[in-house]
Amino acid sequence: MPTDLLSPAASVQPLHFHATPKPAPQDDAGTQRWNVPDVQALFDLPFSELLYRAQTVHREHFDPTEVELATLLSVKTGGCPEDCGYCPQSVHFDTGLTAGKLMGVDAVREAAQRAKQAGATRFCMGAAWRAPKDRDVDAVAELVRTVKEEGLEACATLGMLSDGHAEILRDAGLDYYNHNLDSAPDFYGEVITTRDYQDRLDTLERVRGAGVKVCCGGIVGMGESRRQRAALVAQLANLAPDYPESVPINNLVKVQGTPLADQPDLDPLEFVRTIAVARITMPRARVRLSAGRQQMSEAVQALCFVAGANSIFYGEKLLTTGNPDVEADMGLLKKLGLQPRRGHGG
Repeated sequence: MPTDLLSPAASVQPLHFHATPKPAPQDDAGTQRWNVPDVQALFDLPFSELLYRAQTVHREHFDPTEVELATLLSVKTGGCPEDCGYCPQSVHFDTGLTAGKLMGVDAVREAAQRAKQAGATRFCMGAAWRAPKDRDVDAVAELVRTVKEEGLEACATLGMLSDGHAEILRDAGLDYYNHNLDSAPDFYGEVITTRDYQDRLDTLERVRGAGVKVCCGGIVGMGESRRQRAALVAQLANLAPDYPESVPINNLVKVQGTPLADQPDLDPLEFVRTIAVARITMPRARVRLSAGRQQMSEAVQALCFVAGANSIFYGEKLLTTGNPDVEADMGLLKKLGLQPRRGHGG
């Protein structure tokens, strides 16, 4: 650990508790493997001990004063045939959302330029499809090329990919493909019935096979238990051949008309714990403080950064739900002494 990043007080060894998890040895690929009980033991640590460990791991791999700014644009909104219980874009729920067509190159170029001017280094495009058709993938590939021409990292989330689709997007310059697991395997059926867990894993395998970086996380606050949150993190940390390069942790955004609209709020400190556990179990990943940030106080967001979050979605909209605006975000980063990440490439 770089000692110049720690104060003398912070270099003191932490107290040892009976619940201290002992991760399994590394496998042949160098990936740290975690079982669910060990991950839950992290969740169960005293809050200050958990944050100490997460911050220590964070400093070993990243500049703790730097935050990546990413922008997410819905390039094709609504009309999705899936029944994901949290999603206002599903045709199964009446949320007042009007389905739209895929955005054109010029509109995406303008959005990418605005994002870059606002300080974003990654531009993510989301389309509400169950699985894109060949012609859809070709059209999005053109949008990817447009984003790359503006000097931004390109990410897309389009649903399930068929054979050959990831390669088309890769050749267009796609840096990341987002496909979240959403929840632990044993909770998944409580939220989604129109595709199964293996469908998601198959798409991630296709993305990895094409050499595209993986952006994959989940949603907490959907009624799952702490053990199920631990199982989600374990699933992410144990993805083969390695955990995702980017891990968005979403706090449920409750939208009227969806089945989860009246779900009780998750305790904010439990969300912070989830960020910390993700950081410890996936030390080299960009852990993104993602959906639900608009409902979080500045103090909770600050704790998330201490816990190891080093990426945020930045801008007016996060697909179809609100996001803290640019001015407020820059003000918070300034208060905390955090700097936007400059450039990209890792």
